[in-house]
Amino acid sequence: MTTYMNDSTVWNRNPKNVAFIGDYLPRQCGIATFTSDLYKSYDSFIPDSRAMVVSVNDTPDGYNYPNEVRYDFYQHDQEAYRKAAEFLNSKDTEVVCLQHEYGIFGGPAGSYILTLLRNLTMPVVTTFHTILKTPSEEQLLVLKSIADLSSRVICMSEKGRDFLINIYEVPEEKIDIIPHGIPDMPFVDPHFYKDRFGMEGKQTLLTFGLLSPNKGIENVIRALPRIREKCPNVVYMVLGATHPHLVRHEGEAYRDSLKKLAADCGVRDHVRFYNQFVELDDLREYLGAADIYITPYLNEAQITSGTLAYSFGVGKAVVSTPYWHAEELLADERGVLVPFNDSDAIAEQVINLLTDEPMRHAMRKRGYMMGRDMIWERVIQHYADSFAKARRERMTTINNQTPYDMGGNGRAAFKLPALRLDHLYRLTDSTGIVQHARYHLPFYEEGYCTDDNARALILAVMLQETGLGERKLAQAADNYCAFLNHAYSPDHHRFRNFMSYDRRWLEEVGSDDSTGRTIWALGVCIGRATDRNTVTWAMSMLEKVLPTIVEMTSPRAWAFALLGIYEYQKKFNDDRLAKTIQRQLLDKLMFRYTETATEDWPWFEDKLTYDNAVLAHVLIRSGDERLVKIGLQSLRWLVDLQTSERGHFQPIGSNGFYTKGQTRAYFDQQPLEAQSTVAATLAAYVVTGDEEWHRTAIRVFKWFLGLNDLGLPIYDQQTGGCRDGLHIDRVNQNQGAESTLSYLLALAELYNVQKQHTEKKSVQVAISSLVNG
Repeated sequence: MTTYMNDSTVWNRNPKNVAFIGDYLPRQCGIATFTSDLYKSYDSFIPDSRAMVVSVNDTPDGYNYPNEVRYDFYQHDQEAYRKAAEFLNSKDTEVVCLQHEYGIFGGPAGSYILTLLRNLTMPVVTTFHTILKTPSEEQLLVLKSIADLSSRVICMSEKGRDFLINIYEVPEEKIDIIPHGIPDMPFVDPHFYKDRFGMEGKQTLLTFGLLSPNKGIENVIRALPRIREKCPNVVYMVLGATHPHLVRHEGEAYRDSLKKLAADCGVRDHVRFYNQFVELDDLREYLGAADIYITPYLNEAQITSGTLAYSFGVGKAVVSTPYWHAEELLADERGVLVPFNDSDAIAEQVINLLTDEPMRHAMRKRGYMMGRDMIWERVIQHYADSFAKARRERMTTINNQTPYDMGGNGRAAFKLPALRLDHLYRLTDSTGIVQHARYHLPFYEEGYCTDDNARALILAVMLQETGLGERKLAQAADNYCAFLNHAYSPDHHRFRNFMSYDRRWLEEVGSDDSTGRTIWALGVCIGRATDRNTVTWAMSMLEKVLPTIVEMTSPRAWAFALLGIYEYQKKFNDDRLAKTIQRQLLDKLMFRYTETATEDWPWFEDKLTYDNAVLAHVLIRSGDERLVKIGLQSLRWLVDLQTSERGHFQPIGSNGFYTKGQTRAYFDQQPLEAQSTVAATLAAYVVTGDEEWHRTAIRVFKWFLGLNDLGLPIYDQQTGGCRDGLHIDRVNQNQGAESTLSYLLALAELYNVQKQHTEKKSVQVAISSLVNG
């Protein structure tokens, strides 16, 4: 048995369809800026990214967002959170990345976000921007609940990680430390940018961010008179709009108070206020012009500071109060820490740095070198790695929760699902069966194919023979026959495959497989159909095409044709042409086997691709004792290879298949593989009478019902269709013809064997009654 769980290569792919949830520009908020930078970096640095944004609004009317914001909702409308989850579930979203800050979501302590998270069907990775040391009971509960609902959580500092573990009881192995991303700026002299602001010859200090009283800017203004005495050309640049919530309640009272303080201290001409919310390009220039960056926050409870990360990482000398994030970033002489609310200490350290140029530039360089690991190009790869971990861990959780005992191992313990043909009819029109669907709806744009119409005809005849058919099915069967009749190319004695929806053939000759499958369908019509007209048509068509199969090179085409011959021989066992071609095809298949098979690879090719079990299937039904033995041996090997450690069916994935000696692909898993394996194992059961083969067929069939790597049903009970396969972390929601026919054919085969078993039991009971009577 094999398992993908230890195969790290399965999980290395960066998720493409990521949805970032947070507030977003043009809303004036630090989280909005971060979410914007995060999205743009992912879109820029992750190849083929199809990321999008879901934004939360602080006003009912929202904002004039850029195109990447696909959905937005009002933070105080709890029902809107559920609808946002429904929107994400309806998209092909692989991972949701939530930006969490207490103030941007509605409900007590922002608890409405839990409504969204609880309704999502994909893994969530949450970045915690605020992690409180002494949270209220509600804040504690909300953050713990978010962490519980997240597959991974991200913080930006060791202090944050410590809080998450020891205060919020988040498992250590669930936490990723990823630094705050920063723009990639060159290490340049500040004089390069100063003329942009009329600062030539000035020594510049800078604080930027939304203005609010907790920033401590007044302490820098109070330090300026002393700084000016030593550095008369000093200018303090205060960059940032007043926080919108503050403006809403107090207007510009705080900004006006700072201006008055500067005038009272006699430094009005040394302080410049820039009342604007700046985008990244403008911010680069402001940062570039600064000699020293100052964060004079008033208390330690700041686990993350984006403004500090930006300034430090682009090579600014930094003076800061010792809040938590600053203590970590500015350690080892990468900056200077001063006590809270201490203007004299600020003045002293600023003077030291402005008057000691070598010390200032050495500090700048130390910060800049460490900041190389914080540029967005590198940070975003850490996020992509965390997303990949989240998908892997969600898979592990799903596997641990999958109900693997679905009715026991015996035949009597498992009741076959009801046979529904709703989706078959939905896909079928007067031309034939449409090959693809978008969700449950026929996708007419991609037209029809002979492969699917041959499969559909096989199913229709099987169901009619079993007594499960209906008049509508007979009408559909005629459409499938007509399609195959039209697909025949008399010039090539083969079948065309692809037809556009406007009934134009897209090729002169189709694949070997499409001709092989059509031979199979013709054989089923001859061997099983009761309608003489259908049999006569199929006989005429088979005689034209059967001799050409020997010239083809595809082993699967040979196998499909052999299945058709076996079906044909149910009615005409003594046809010498059919016997001759049967022997030729079996010889060709056995030559492939002897050329490739080894003790540890008893197979017909050096690569397992699609519809694999059909190759063993045709040997098992050959009637040749030697070939039957080889077929059973190769099928047992294939079944073991495609059985997970937990015992469920785990087919070879179509994203790379499995070449001998190389790493096998586990995804995407296709319904065709389950159907092919069900058919082959039932053939083994019929030939050997070994009940274990029947139990294997049922176990494989349960893959459709949820006994699989994700514990998710592939069959859709609501539509009667079958979804197009199992991705690495979700089900493909489209319900095309091949997938639906694979499910229905597997179910029909099980019904047929069940019927034969019941009839056999009835005969045995009747004979026993006669004998004993």
